[in-house]
Amino acid sequence: MSEATPVVEQVRSADGTPIAFERSGVGPPIILVGGAFSDRDATRALGEALAPDFTVFGYDRRGRGHSGDTPPYEIGREIDDLAALIAAAGGSAAVYGISSGAVLAALATAQGLPVTRLVVFEPPFQVGSHVGVWKDITAQLIELIAADDRDGAVEIFLSASVGLPAETIAEMRAQPMWGALTAIAHTLPYDAIVTAGGRFPADRLAAVAAPTLAVDSTGSPQWLRDASRATAEAVPGGRSISLDGDYHDVPPTTLAPALREFLLG
Repeated sequence: MSEATPVVEQVRSADGTPIAFERSGVGPPIILVGGAFSDRDATRALGEALAPDFTVFGYDRRGRGHSGDTPPYEIGREIDDLAALIAAAGGSAAVYGISSGAVLAALATAQGLPVTRLVVFEPPFQVGSHVGVWKDITAQLIELIAADDRDGAVEIFLSASVGLPAETIAEMRAQPMWGALTAIAHTLPYDAIVTAGGRFPADRLAAVAAPTLAVDSTGSPQWLRDASRATAEAVPGGRSISLDGDYHDVPPTTLAPALREFLLG
C-alpha cells in the first residue's frame, strides 16, 4: 500500500448515482473493475503496481463502498457508471476487469464505450464441457436479499457460483471475514445478472473492437481457464495468456508486467 492516503473522488452516472473512485499514478488512463464481494480496495494493490506507468482509476461499483445505488438494478446503469469514469479519465481509457467485472468491462466495450484496450481476467462463462455445471442462482439471490437473508445469499453464492464445499463455507462463517462478505451481499444479485448464469455472449464479444487480452491463472479450475481462452477466441484479434497464480488470482507483481506489455506495447 502506498504511504499517502488515497483521495476519494466522485462522478455522477447518467441516472445521478454518485460513483466513488481513487486516482493514482501518471500516464495513460486505466480503469480497474472489480468482481463479486469487492470494492475498490480489492484492486488497489494492482493499481499501485501499475501506477508508475499509468493513471489508475479504482472505483466502487454501484452499491459498494462509497458509491450510491439507484434501484432498480440494470446492467445498462453499470455501463453508464463506467462511461462516466472514462469521461473523468479524459474521454478514453484502457479497462481491466476481473470475474464479473471482466464481463461488465467486455459488455461495455462491445456497446461502444471509448475503451482503448481491454483486459479480462477469468470472466465466469461456462463453455464447452462445462456448460450447465453451475446453475443460474439469480432469482434465488434476489429473493434472499429481499428477505434480508444475507447469510443465505453469501452461502448460496459461495456454493453454487464459486464451488466451495459446505464444510469450507461453515469454517468461513466462523471467521471475522464473514461479516465483510455479508455486508456487501446485497450486490450479489448484480453480479449474477451481469454474468447471466454463465451464458457465453458470443455475439456481444464479437462486437468488441478494442484490442483485447484475456488472462487466466495456472492455479484456477479448468472451467475458468477455458472461459478466458474462449473469450479471446470470440473477440476479433483477441489474445490469451496464462500466468502463474492461485485460485482466480495472480499476484500484482506478476500481473502488472504482463498488463504493461500489452497496454504499452
